[in-house]
Amino acid sequence: MQDPIENPYLPNGPGSRMETPSGKSDDGPGLADFLPDVSAGYTAHAGASCENPKGPVDAAAVEAALKTVHDPEIPVNIFDLGLIYEVNRHDNGDVHITMSLTAPGCPVAGEMPGQVAEAVAGVADAGKVAVELVWEPAWSPERMSEDAKMALDLGF
Repeated sequence: MQDPIENPYLPNGPGSRMETPSGKSDDGPGLADFLPDVSAGYTAHAGASCENPKGPVDAAAVEAALKTVHDPEIPVNIFDLGLIYEVNRHDNGDVHITMSLTAPGCPVAGEMPGQVAEAVAGVADAGKVAVELVWEPAWSPERMSEDAKMALDLGF
């Protein structure tokens, strides 16, 4: 796998890193060299190691940060949509999140994990944040919270 790159023009913003697909075109790097191939999943990164870690970052604060990120096509936050599959908080303040999207063809697939990483990196005492985009298991509406179902007027 190619080393992650730092690029202020990626959707994650300055200082964020996004792993890129391997390989470059013969005429040098092009746009495809900076956009992730999300069909197989990828990982977005934000934050930095804590100098004096205070243990795992507060779970409620991570959840609150996740609830600030919304799918632009659905008026519900990604946490209540059930897009967050797993959150692992480590003793050194680092956080690893596994998430999915409603569909692999989602137009925000290349930027949503970076937005999630940035939101969680802003939590007090958070260290490095890695957000892994996965497609298995596939997301389904059953993963949504009751609040999300009510907000979207889904009666199942």
